[in-house]
Amino acid sequence: MTDRTATDTIKGYFYQFDLAILKLLQLDDDSHEITVEGIEDVDVKNATEEIAIQCKYHAKTEYNHSAIAKPIRLMLNHFKQVLIGKKKRIKYLYFGHFKSGHERFPSSITLDFLKSSLLTYKKDRIEYKHYEDLKVSDTELMSFLETLEIEINAKSYEEQLKEIFTSLKNQNNFNCDDFEAENFYYNNALKIISNLAKENDLANRRITKKDFLTQINSKQVLFHKWFVQFKGKKKLLSDVRAKYFCDYNNSPFERFFLIEVNSSNYLRSDLKSIIHLISKKYSQLSRLNPDSFCPYIHIFGLSNSELIELKTELISENFKFKDGFDFNGSSFNPKSIAEKATHYNGIKIKIVSDLKDIEPVFNQISKTKEVYHFYFETPFFSTSNASIKHIQIQIQEINDIKNII
Repeated sequence: MTDRTATDTIKGYFYQFDLAILKLLQLDDDSHEITVEGIEDVDVKNATEEIAIQCKYHAKTEYNHSAIAKPIRLMLNHFKQVLIGKKKRIKYLYFGHFKSGHERFPSSITLDFLKSSLLTYKKDRIEYKHYEDLKVSDTELMSFLETLEIEINAKSYEEQLKEIFTSLKNQNNFNCDDFEAENFYYNNALKIISNLAKENDLANRRITKKDFLTQINSKQVLFHKWFVQFKGKKKLLSDVRAKYFCDYNNSPFERFFLIEVNSSNYLRSDLKSIIHLISKKYSQLSRLNPDSFCPYIHIFGLSNSELIELKTELISENFKFKDGFDFNGSSFNPKSIAEKATHYNGIKIKIVSDLKDIEPVFNQISKTKEVYHFYFETPFFSTSNASIKHIQIQIQEINDIKNII
């Protein structure tokens, strides 16, 4: 598969996922539902009807009847099962985007057009009439046409995506801006829809609008593979940086950086460079500034022995820090670690060794507090203090932090 073909294929998947997201957002009632990969790509069910939607994205292809003929024949297969009482009656929608050639499609679908252009085909130079193979009469085909809608002027991938973002921002329970609509809610929505598509059991590929909105209602940056594929890792990191870290050390806040490390690929040099970067960007120790400050850091997943080695190395490099332990064998003292960093005492960072000690430190601080929480798979910290800004950012590797902050 060439790079161009791969890109087009991936965009086709996104287009289908996006249609599922959009149809969920457009449902009138929270109890209404869709099924992903049901009868068709997306099945929409409300109080009065069920619509099976075949979704195709042909951004580089001119429309011709053969492009839609096979999906229509498959819809007729299902309709035949309806006629013999094995399936319930539904509606069918072919939803496709084409580059050009739209004028070839008739303004109305007649019985003759259906039979000659969509249900008749050749294979190995032999002509087949699908309606004859299924033994479907003209009267039954007319009934099929009453349930069939063909849309070949569907919006482009980009237009549909904009419609999703607008719909997300218009959800009453989200109250979100452009960044949040894309990076939180759409990101979460992609994850949910793609996970539904992987379920083997049809019942597990259904979701109501209510459940969907509940599940995507999370304001944390995720590195879900489909979203990273959609946006590109470099752009995602850049957008997160612009949202949260553009004015890095202007305000004298007490900032806590909680960072997860992975023992399987941990390098002390990587962690040290991040500590130095955080200290440099989020400290203000000028002798002329009476409201000086430096950040706090906690390293999650680091062994006690490695933490000791890390601290020892920082001390040997004259990188001064506070960790709340005033003498050998002492208990953690939150008041001690909360000592103000100044030009004169030279404190460059504050290391909270144990995660459980973060809340006691919060209680020692009267200033505005912010938590920047970097994790791999599952967040490892939460606080019930609603006054604390808590930003959760999923990362794929620890060095992602350098490109974010």
